[in-house]
Amino acid sequence: MKPSLQVRLSQHLALTPQLQQSIRLLQLSTLELHQEVEQMLEQNPFLEPDDDYAGESAQASSLPERPVTREQSQTADAEHNEGGDAPDAAASVDSVEFGATERDDWENGTERDDFDGIRETPSNRNGAADEDDVDPIDRASPGISLQDHLRQQLLGMRLDPTDAAAVMVLIESLDEDGYLADSLDAIVAELVPEDDPEAREELLDRLQCALRWLQHMEPTGVGARNLCECLSLQLRALPRSEAQIIALMICKGSLDALARRDIKKLMAATGADEELIKQAQSLIVALEPKPGRPFVRAEANIVVPDVIVQKSGRNWKVVLNPDVMPKLRINDLYAQAIKQHRSGDSQGLSARLQEARWFMKNIQQRFETIQRVSQAIVERQKNFFTHGEIAMKPLVLREIADELGLHESTISRVTTAKYMATPFGTFELKYFFGSSLNTDAGGNASSTAVRALIKQLVAAEDARKPLSDSQLSQMLEEQGIQVARRTVAKYREALKIAPANLRKSL
Repeated sequence: MKPSLQVRLSQHLALTPQLQQSIRLLQLSTLELHQEVEQMLEQNPFLEPDDDYAGESAQASSLPERPVTREQSQTADAEHNEGGDAPDAAASVDSVEFGATERDDWENGTERDDFDGIRETPSNRNGAADEDDVDPIDRASPGISLQDHLRQQLLGMRLDPTDAAAVMVLIESLDEDGYLADSLDAIVAELVPEDDPEAREELLDRLQCALRWLQHMEPTGVGARNLCECLSLQLRALPRSEAQIIALMICKGSLDALARRDIKKLMAATGADEELIKQAQSLIVALEPKPGRPFVRAEANIVVPDVIVQKSGRNWKVVLNPDVMPKLRINDLYAQAIKQHRSGDSQGLSARLQEARWFMKNIQQRFETIQRVSQAIVERQKNFFTHGEIAMKPLVLREIADELGLHESTISRVTTAKYMATPFGTFELKYFFGSSLNTDAGGNASSTAVRALIKQLVAAEDARKPLSDSQLSQMLEEQGIQVARRTVAKYREALKIAPANLRKSL
């Protein structure tokens, strides 16, 4: 073959380090963002926290936003498997305070290929919140752990040091629910070698005695090895009665029948009449299946919102949560020193200074994009903020992307692990997206609103004759919403509502 030279003209997106950083920061959660900020503060001497900043954020808000176009985002997704907002290459920011300016695959799936379900996030639904001063974060004080609670009780029991040490071993073996995570034999095998059977047997006897001490501590039921033992420990602490005896019998061998509401099998197994079975059921239902639950640290379940929705006249506005926004600035002393000594040796430091400015710029753009997307969502879902989830409208990522001139992948990253505080609780931004279902009137109903309607129907049902999935489907059809029975079953399972046979009252 004869060698030759060819000239070709092509166009492609250069995925610069600044663009990569912008993409990465956009998809980080609040916790991950703060970890990234801490790491940058350690690595870059030109960046420092601006905790004393007291002015307005006009300088920060004046920064221009240049979102990635649809074509650029597609190229970025193909080359880097990421997409986001592109920063302004000419940005130079010396001080920024980011302040208060602002799973199932459903049968009638969404219109997007990259998102096939809504993951609902548990929330604190206190609809009595003040519309003008929403404070949805329940900052519960961190109580002591279950282990610390039990150690305090152990100090007051005045046991022999050897027995106290055995109880301590069992306390350390408890899981967060208060159950003994390992069997006594497994604990012995871990502490004593196999070639010393006498020591093993002695330790096993001591642990069995220690287990009895542990199971007499508070909360009642702690140290149980299974659900049956946990419930039985709590029942034995109740006043003795016929219902208590029947409840103990059910816990020892008929919990499955109780879960299935099989009253005939319960009567046959216990010899009790229907009224006594119901009394025993009431006792069991009132018990705590997870004794360690009250000691689980509440802050682990707290979701800090990125944006807060507030009432503004007849409309709703979105403001950024100042508590989650980093306060950063450039160290003026170092920056001035670089300007005064421009030499070859200072080129590396100049690059670090520019890196710090880029980082602050990209963080600002991240919050601006979150605020823009959130405001667009609020505009589309106004009825939700007045009437709740039953008034939710169908919404897909493409609608918000087209409205803001961004790519769907950017909207997907913005709405993942970002939360919005509303008068009805705190929700992930993806909660406000849902597929559409046909109605008899020719319109569409949101899958989220349909799930809320199913929840209402189940809440109002007769407990002695709970509604089946077919009946729920028929009732929805009577209201003009076309939903298949299997779709109702999926929605019911997503709401963690048991089937009709398990909801039936004895």
